Amino acid sequence: MSAGWPAAQRRGPKLPSRRRTPLLSLALDRASPVPLQQQLYDQVREVILAGGLAPGTRLPSSRALAGELACSRNTVVSAFDQLLSEGYLEGHAGSGTFVSRVLPEDLLGLAPPGAAARQVPREAPPTDPRALLSPRGRALIGLRRIHLGPQRAFQPGVPETDEFPFDVWARLHSRIWRHPSSALLRIGMPAGLQVLREAIARYLATFRGLACDWRQVIVTAGAQQSLDLMIQLLLAPGDEAWVEDPGYPGLRGPLIAAGVTPVPVPLDREGIRVDAGRHRAPAARAAIVTPTHHYPLGVPMSLSRRLALLEWAQDSGAWILEDDYDSEYRYAGRPLASLLGLASERRSGGDTVRVIYIGSFSKVLFPSIRVGYLVVPESLVEAVSDAQHALGAQPTAVIQPVLAAFIEEGHFATHVRRMRRLYAARQAALRAAAERHLCDFLEVPPDDAGLHLVAWLKPPLAERLGDKGAAQLAAEAGVAVTPLSDYYAGPPAKDEARLQGLLLGYAAVPEDEIERAARRLAAAFRNAL
Repeated sequence: MSAGWPAAQRRGPKLPSRRRTPLLSLALDRASPVPLQQQLYDQVREVILAGGLAPGTRLPSSRALAGELACSRNTVVSAFDQLLSEGYLEGHAGSGTFVSRVLPEDLLGLAPPGAAARQVPREAPPTDPRALLSPRGRALIGLRRIHLGPQRAFQPGVPETDEFPFDVWARLHSRIWRHPSSALLRIGMPAGLQVLREAIARYLATFRGLACDWRQVIVTAGAQQSLDLMIQLLLAPGDEAWVEDPGYPGLRGPLIAAGVTPVPVPLDREGIRVDAGRHRAPAARAAIVTPTHHYPLGVPMSLSRRLALLEWAQDSGAWILEDDYDSEYRYAGRPLASLLGLASERRSGGDTVRVIYIGSFSKVLFPSIRVGYLVVPESLVEAVSDAQHALGAQPTAVIQPVLAAFIEEGHFATHVRRMRRLYAARQAALRAAAERHLCDFLEVPPDDAGLHLVAWLKPPLAERLGDKGAAQLAAEAGVAVTPLSDYYAGPPAKDEARLQGLLLGYAAVPEDEIERAARRLAAAFRNAL
């Protein structure tokens, strides 16, 4: 009925007051953007749940209620139909419409809005939420994390993304996905697209001197997922694994998640100390290392130390997981050979190569790409592919053909060369700014590779503040640096002397901002000493 009808004609026959009273509060707001049908549904449901209409109560007819509300009968019928379908009302042929005797909230054990909550026994919340977790879960959340806020100087581990050729990337993406092949639209590539695996294999042979068959390349969703996959395949709960100390904290999470005990092994100027590892965990089943450019100290593993590590793995039947996270960015000399390449050259007879190579595009292209890869021995190719399929962890096929074209058509190599020049210039700018403004507080030696420098604290700063205190001062001055102590596995042992340093990332910081940030940092240190 029209809302413009005379009031006398809008009113229908009167109903018994016991039935009408709960509905007298209903009112439809025609100025509201909410449809009248939805308003009526909401209000009737609220009256029912608040107890204003007891179960079994008969409702007015749709015609009578429409007259009471001066609305179309179809509006009332639609609202009632929704309440009937959801179980708030029930209809009886020839008798009318009634409030359901059992409401949906009763079936779900929920208290209606405005009503007192049902007294359902509840367990007392634990005083410590960690009590809800398994021992392994508590160990996971107890890991030290490197907290990174908004990007600013000198946040480590962040590549420059403003210089990425997104126009080229977009053109390749459009070309491939405007008319994709049917093969790209099907699921069934757990090891990655063949075209991308082939491109990665050629790239490794050309730029890393690492000869492998494309079938040995397994595409993953990043270095972390690569590590997680291999740990689950090769190690068992209760096993031990060597980790570099200091080292990247993110490497410990997958170990703990798999029930594997990470054993911190110290470093010296030649890399991980194999003798210390043998002493601390002689039965370890794996070692996770960054031999080309240690993270975060930057030292490359010497040849003698590499040979000692390979000998240990071969003798004990253990695995070496080689994280080659930033080998593309080397600014002096030839790229260092990979540990996997050395192991393959020294392989004799039918010995299995005990090295798994882990690579990633996050530092080379942009972090959110989340594409990495493994190079595994031929004997493990099928097992790794099957495991990747079982876990459903393979990266999306949307990016893979675009990345393959980016590599094959030479854009990847061009981008790496351009960024290598840019990063070398920014490292030089950082060292020059540190010499001008920070020489009283920090020693900042050069590094032949990487995206950050380690700045060593000089005695006044080291003795009074330490690297954590210095990092806090820097944060208050608007400069992001990370203390080296955050990369150690735990607190120092009694009488243990640890290096005091700060990580200064320069890759994503323009040279003018490097200068300004160095001045702010120097002022903060000067005011505190």
